[in-house]
Amino acid sequence: MYVPTHFREKDLPVLHDAIERSGLSTLVTVSPDGLDASHVPMLLDRKVGPMGTLYGHIARANDQWRRPAGGFPALAIFLGPDAYVTPSWYATKKLTGKVVPTWNYVAIHAQGQLTFFENEERLLDLVTRLTQIHEARREDPWAVSDAPSAYIREHLKGIVGFELAISSLDGKWKVSQNRPAEDRAGVADGLRREGDASANAVAALVVECGRGSLR
Repeated sequence: MYVPTHFREKDLPVLHDAIERSGLSTLVTVSPDGLDASHVPMLLDRKVGPMGTLYGHIARANDQWRRPAGGFPALAIFLGPDAYVTPSWYATKKLTGKVVPTWNYVAIHAQGQLTFFENEERLLDLVTRLTQIHEARREDPWAVSDAPSAYIREHLKGIVGFELAISSLDGKWKVSQNRPAEDRAGVADGLRREGDASANAVAALVVECGRGSLR
């Protein structure tokens, strides 16, 4: 991922927080036949390995787990909030007219060696933990144990788990840090007026990253 210095985020807890806030992720692997990509939720264990370890599962019918990786690391992609930025929000537009549209976003790329596993108990633990994470905010959370045990065991036969030990993390916070303060203020205000959750989240990051040192 191309990351100019002023957009780079290197703080490990910040990167981990963003990974955990992310919803659907993309797992990319390479084989002699080319690239494979699967879109799956992942669980981050911060305590396993120096940079953490990611866990998830794919369908057993998905041949990605059967293809040899050819010795290359796998890539997990996580996306945060994003929003289109119109040049009309820039104060610079009125001064010089020398402005163009852009897109603000947060992206994290995690690379590492990937291993797949089929052990039923590990799979049960994985789906239980993933479910607990995504059900935690609900008033009446569903639990894996709510379903009949035999039913869950049968479904476990249809998935394969994976473990990705993170060896490198690249974080890109592209939120108008390269613009003058007046332009950043205009972007934040314009995004707030858009009114949707992603635009509001990007507006907050524009303000946050505009303070102090650039990311």
